[in-house]
Amino acid sequence: MKYVILLVLPLIMQNTITLFQFTADTDPYSWTVVNDGVMGGLSKGRLTISDDGHGIFQGFVSLENNGGFSLIQHRFPTLNVKKYTSLVVRLKGDGKNYQVRVKTKASDYYNYAVSIKTSGSWETISIPFNQMIPQFRGRLLNMSPFPGEQIQEVAFLIGNKKAEEFRIEIDKIVLK
Repeated sequence: MKYVILLVLPLIMQNTITLFQFTADTDPYSWTVVNDGVMGGLSKGRLTISDDGHGIFQGFVSLENNGGFSLIQHRFPTLNVKKYTSLVVRLKGDGKNYQVRVKTKASDYYNYAVSIKTSGSWETISIPFNQMIPQFRGRLLNMSPFPGEQIQEVAFLIGNKKAEEFRIEIDKIVLK
């Protein structure tokens, strides 16, 4: 039986790849924080690392001065994702809605996004590529869903059109 498990384990491992795993040694500056201050808003978000080694994206969203969002993004060299069909995120949210976003090229003006509602508990959320819809500044674009060919950026955004504090804890992001 051990022999069978050892043969199956590499096959299972080949079907996933970790895009990002937070640890106690993670440099939070490997992620970029973008608040609505780039447009005159007053929202403040930040990324820190917990003692348990999870990324904590927290702060508050302000609607003043036409604000209303906070985002963290991680860029990396182009990754071919043709062998995968989903983005899987292990996180613990605060019961609020967040967007999970990807870009095929970091220089693209648009992203592919899906809205998720967190439960307040640790959970693993699987997001099929074909559910990630192209958008620019919250406006849907007349394009096909995420093609699942390559990726250079992953991001998390909160922008629920209301003033609110937020906190989401992220463990890892995997392609499956």
